Amino acid sequence: MTPDSVWITGSTASGKTTRLIEQFRRWAEVSLPQLRHQLPPRILVFAAIGDNRLDLADRITAEATGLFSCDSATPLGFFQDEVRLFYPLLAEKLAQNLQVRSQFPVRLRPETEQELATRLWRSHLSSGRLRLEGVSDYFMVRRALDLLQLSAASGTPHEEIAWVLKQGLPEQEGPSELWDAVGEALQQWWNWCLEHGLLTYGIITELYWRYLLPHPLYQKNLQQRYRAVLADDLDEYPAIARLLFEFFLDRQIPCAFTYNPDGAIRLGLGADPHYLASLSDRCTQTETLAQRPGDSLGATWGGLVTAWIAEPLVLPQLPTSIQTIQTTSRAELLRQTAEMIATAIQSGQVRPEEVAIIAPGMDAIARYTLREILGRKNIAVRSLNDQQPLASSPIIRALLTLLAWIYPGLGRLVDRESVAALLVLLSPAAAPEDWASHAAEAPVASAASATPRIDPVRAGLLIDHCFVPDPDLPQLLAVTAFPRWDRLGYQATQAYEEIGQWLESQRSQQQQHLLPSPIVLLDRAIQRFLYGGSHLPYDQLSALRELMETMQHYWEVETRLRQVAEQAQSELAGWAIADAVGQFIQLLRDGTITADPYPVRPVGTSGAVTLATIYQYRSDRQAHRWQFWLDAGSPFWLTGGGALFGAPLFFQDRIGRLWTPEDTLAMDQQRLQRQVLDLLHRAGDRIYLCHSDLATGGQEQAGALLNLVNAAVAVNPAQGETKSA
Repeated sequence: MTPDSVWITGSTASGKTTRLIEQFRRWAEVSLPQLRHQLPPRILVFAAIGDNRLDLADRITAEATGLFSCDSATPLGFFQDEVRLFYPLLAEKLAQNLQVRSQFPVRLRPETEQELATRLWRSHLSSGRLRLEGVSDYFMVRRALDLLQLSAASGTPHEEIAWVLKQGLPEQEGPSELWDAVGEALQQWWNWCLEHGLLTYGIITELYWRYLLPHPLYQKNLQQRYRAVLADDLDEYPAIARLLFEFFLDRQIPCAFTYNPDGAIRLGLGADPHYLASLSDRCTQTETLAQRPGDSLGATWGGLVTAWIAEPLVLPQLPTSIQTIQTTSRAELLRQTAEMIATAIQSGQVRPEEVAIIAPGMDAIARYTLREILGRKNIAVRSLNDQQPLASSPIIRALLTLLAWIYPGLGRLVDRESVAALLVLLSPAAAPEDWASHAAEAPVASAASATPRIDPVRAGLLIDHCFVPDPDLPQLLAVTAFPRWDRLGYQATQAYEEIGQWLESQRSQQQQHLLPSPIVLLDRAIQRFLYGGSHLPYDQLSALRELMETMQHYWEVETRLRQVAEQAQSELAGWAIADAVGQFIQLLRDGTITADPYPVRPVGTSGAVTLATIYQYRSDRQAHRWQFWLDAGSPFWLTGGGALFGAPLFFQDRIGRLWTPEDTLAMDQQRLQRQVLDLLHRAGDRIYLCHSDLATGGQEQAGALLNLVNAAVAVNPAQGETKSA
């Protein structure tokens, strides 16, 4: 038993994080001051996801008052930082055990990982060894890479993945030969990545628990570095986090953990809450926190509602605080839901920031409809962690066209519509050299709000008469190639000539090898035509930042591959910049990469109605007075868990055991009850179950929550009041 170790259990919104911070304060006042004769003691603080980490770190730092040094991380972020920091130790170990001569690592993003693995496994995919009927090559590669990450998070060596799959999956899921091929492909991928100095999340995680954590020199450093450990929401952590925490507990380093038995948001995505729960036996002090009745709908009605879900034949007796909006069609449901929210806000019953619309899946139709109707009522709407393909942004598409224009051999990626859009988007009203005076006169003006000097009609005329497509080097002819160029006007003509001259200048520099990289070209274009991006709206600025981050990462990886190929004199030694640029453009146009740079949240999102999926809402630890559960009768409330393929096979209490359809149903039902209970705990005083008889595709909806929908009191959306019987 470890002295001063604390285990805090509690439901959602029961005060676990506050109690965790209070425990740190107690340590600071009693135990840790004894160490102040040395450097400030370092505290290791864990949170489940990045946004929560930032909030928790701020609160801990405020308590530390400069007397203690706090390192905050997510589990995966900690493993990544440690592997990079101590990679010389790992390189020595890998050289001894695996005969791998590794370079200093470059981390791969998931989208780059997907691209490179597809290239490496092309022969396996073409031969059919990695093929499964009904599964595309893209998803076959994604499944295999996810399996590597799941096995690493569970503490299972990657060499045993094929065995786990053959033991856990019934024959109808795939033949044993397929899983042997997956195992061979992953071994090939593992070796190839280490040889090239490339690290994926899965490889990082396995390197940490398998080679770094057991290393004596690393253990000595880790023990000397930290004097206490705080870990919030332990139910969201991977199984191998237990190895790290047991290391600290074994060395009498005090630890404090919080755990939500009804949480497990990341179950099926790498978390193993049941395995982490047994850490409570190692703590000398255990506490159970509970909400008081009246704190939320969950505190008062959570137990009864989840019991009614578990027994669908029992007729629920729901309180008036849980009501329903029912329609025949989904389109009408979206309209009535938005109208009711608008009526309630305009009448002062609730503020926009106190309203959340939550669904098992938030499709584009729902987002657009709700945003459009509420927007007409001057009610702001924000989508929580809304990740749209990066290439869906017009500015990004224009910059990709610009890249294809400058580098030779990419003319096939340049079409008439994309060039016309480029002319419009890169011709804002204020010229760059005049921006300083323009901003001084109208500081609130932005590049995005300025009318372009080349409007879509003029851009179409210019493309019709001046654009010359070419697979190698497309051209823009002089404006006089258009017989009636006088119809364009002075501003459009001047903007067209400026863009054409700039493009030719950059192309000339590229041909003379005076353009260092595509990153420099993108930066020049942003500075020249978009005023550096600093005056763009948040969504456009976010997309630009993600484009630059993605290009920098992609180029770093491609440069590494080129260096290794040249050293090995392989077939890649003739690597051409234009080929890599073309692959990058195609990667973005395929929608693989989304706009989600750090920080992920814009500043000043108060005063807006929140749109979110169940997973996004729970992960972000949101809470609202009013919740609208969209598509409450949908079957996706039960089946839309989003677990990775094969995830249950890697739970510590399931490894090596067959996973059956009955196990899947039980897992889905347990997740549904956790989701409903969690949402109830995050609701202040009202929930609306929004149900349409028919889904968007016309199918009848009869999901697991339908008995609640039918038992709830119906309301009149136009009035926001309960219908009289």
